[in-house]
Amino acid sequence: MTITEDQVNAAQQAWCDGLVEIGKIHQGGGNIRAAALALIGGLYDYAEGVVFFKPTMAYGKQTFRDTAKGALSYFVGGDPDFPDDKGFALKPWARVWYENSAAENGIQIHGNIAITMGNVYLADYQGNEIMVDKTFVFRLCRDQQLRLCVHKSALPYSPN
Repeated sequence: MTITEDQVNAAQQAWCDGLVEIGKIHQGGGNIRAAALALIGGLYDYAEGVVFFKPTMAYGKQTFRDTAKGALSYFVGGDPDFPDDKGFALKPWARVWYENSAAENGIQIHGNIAITMGNVYLADYQGNEIMVDKTFVFRLCRDQQLRLCVHKSALPYSPN
């Protein structure tokens, strides 16, 4: 089966929606770990493969998250093995959306691999917005779901 652009866009939207959902659950006092694990299990390829994950706000020895445990800590914090993680998804974000802008449609499909590059925009409930540069590489897994095998995120360069 070949990946379609619709599948790629749906996976990216699911990532955005999942980030917002974790924040809502956090505001309501719900189980944020379960919500984050659902996002990670559904959209990251830790179960079947290797994931290269470089979160926006990670640095030093814990810049790269090659385990689901490291990804979970990045999203919700609270893990003593990752003491600098505050929980990126706990902001909470009111709205998260993406734009694949590296080329005409910002998506390349190569058999069972899809690559996207562009920006993700995050707005909090006070109307403040940030933009991060994002590269996602999705792999079509055995269950025919797209999951991230590469997630590279960084704040845009600003030549001050």
